[in-house]
Amino acid sequence: MVWSVGGSAIGVTPLARAAAQEAAPSQHAAALAKHRPDLSGHKRVGKASFYSKKFAGKKMADGTAMKLKGNNAASKTLPLGTTAKVTNVDTGQTAVVTIQDRGPHVNGRIVDLSPSTAQKIGITQDEGVAKVEVTPMAVPMPDGSVKAGVAAQDAKTDRRSSDVRAK
Repeated sequence: MVWSVGGSAIGVTPLARAAAQEAAPSQHAAALAKHRPDLSGHKRVGKASFYSKKFAGKKMADGTAMKLKGNNAASKTLPLGTTAKVTNVDTGQTAVVTIQDRGPHVNGRIVDLSPSTAQKIGITQDEGVAKVEVTPMAVPMPDGSVKAGVAAQDAKTDRRSSDVRAK
């Protein structure tokens, strides 16, 4: 229960505070269940958007400051520290990003990019959103190891193919 004076909340009863604290873990568990970490290293296709300039310098989920000209990105499911190749499906332009934040907080989007990265792959401020492929290169695992993602495996295969052709 919140006490109200003239339409302004001025306090919370101890009973209401206890109820909120009991509800918080279950809400957190529900959020985790909805966005389970994707440790597969597999490619995903969806919509990308970019951070608003108002987030410049704000703390991201990994504790670093968001840089407008950095290669930082946000994902709801890829582990923090994941390196991934993001490709604009329409233009074929690519950029390598590091997942340092959680988001995007808009349904139907799979990644938020820094403005400079969005520009590199052809997402303009006028459009704001584009269909992309997010292909993990290196995925940090819970035990501290790093799993090679599909992009790293593809690059290794490409190198082997070119080595065979060169002989």
